[in-house]
Amino acid sequence: MRIALGVTGCIAAYKAVEVMRGLQKRGATVQVVMSSHATQFVGELTFRSISGLPVITDMWAPTDDPEIKHIQIAQSIDLLLVAPATANCLAKFANGIADDFLSTLYISTTAPVLVAPAMNSEMWLHPATQENVRRLRERGVQFIDPGEGYLACRTVGPGRLAEPDEIVLRASEVLERRQTRVGASGHSFDLIEEHVLITAGPTYEALDPVRGLTNRSSGRMGYALAEASLARGARTTLVSGPVSLDPPSGARVAQVQSAAEMYDAVMNNLQDATIAIMAAAVADYRPAKIAGQKMKKSGERLAIELEPTADILSAVAGKKGSRVVIGFAAETEDVVDNALKKLNDKGADIIVANDVAAANSGFDVSTNQVTLVSTDRVDELPLLSKRAVADRILDAALEVRASRAPATTSPR
Repeated sequence: MRIALGVTGCIAAYKAVEVMRGLQKRGATVQVVMSSHATQFVGELTFRSISGLPVITDMWAPTDDPEIKHIQIAQSIDLLLVAPATANCLAKFANGIADDFLSTLYISTTAPVLVAPAMNSEMWLHPATQENVRRLRERGVQFIDPGEGYLACRTVGPGRLAEPDEIVLRASEVLERRQTRVGASGHSFDLIEEHVLITAGPTYEALDPVRGLTNRSSGRMGYALAEASLARGARTTLVSGPVSLDPPSGARVAQVQSAAEMYDAVMNNLQDATIAIMAAAVADYRPAKIAGQKMKKSGERLAIELEPTADILSAVAGKKGSRVVIGFAAETEDVVDNALKKLNDKGADIIVANDVAAANSGFDVSTNQVTLVSTDRVDELPLLSKRAVADRILDAALEVRASRAPATTSPR
């Protein structure tokens, strides 16, 4: 495996050293390409000493090699990884500006490109940056989104570089898919005849005009499923609760708020869906009455009557026919036992169970560790990125399809 590691100029550049070491431990040869600004934060000697290769910092550096260096590297690498990637770097990539070695390498290579942004919160959230991210996603660039935390500018917010272990994990998964792929998606468009219906995110149940009941779901797992489904050729419908994520380009999206709205949207799109994956964290209860005006604080205890919401997974499984139905179970104890009970109670084909109290798993993180529970097997997966988990879930859906006789892709 040969990886070009692009390092751009921000304080997080020092973490690229850990990323490089992690990639080397997985057997990769790492060619480091630094922007001129990156050298102000980390010296090239550090990378050269660890990688064992010359570090490229200058497009016009004299060399005895007769090859055109950026073309040579562009054609030989299996992955271009940029970590950290600044707002300036993203702007160059998105607009085709090739004025240094890294941006020229990007525009020259046909290898997968994986980018881990890092910057101030305002820079990350600026419309120009978000538009550049959208453009790059549409062109197939993959992102390891920044996390939230304490930043170098002494503020707290989104923009913090993802942890080196996470970056190494994602890079390894991209390489694995590249090495085993048959078609562009790594799974040969094996869902091209499917219509995959996915729910994602939380629901919001209003108490009054300003307050409501919700949960911590970020929607990342459901959105990763939609991204993977599209990459494998499926027509994809995403029913999303309120999240701060951009849906993948090409998905048909229904934005909803409450569990009732999600139920209606799912049922309206269920008829020709061949695979239904209910990944949303839907509220089990809602206020029996919604106050017309803001409830004032009185200093006394307040009792709120709740009523159950419609069970979307049970409703979908009740209309299963030949379609594959997959549900999720977010648990904090007895994960497999509770998932088995849910599997039997709801009538789904598979329950994806995870311990949301475990580190790096569950809500609002980019990784997940799940167990796929069906009537005849329990498959415990290792800690993976949510995109990799999404592909495993889709693989499991196709296994269910293949186990049925006769096989069919059309729901009855």
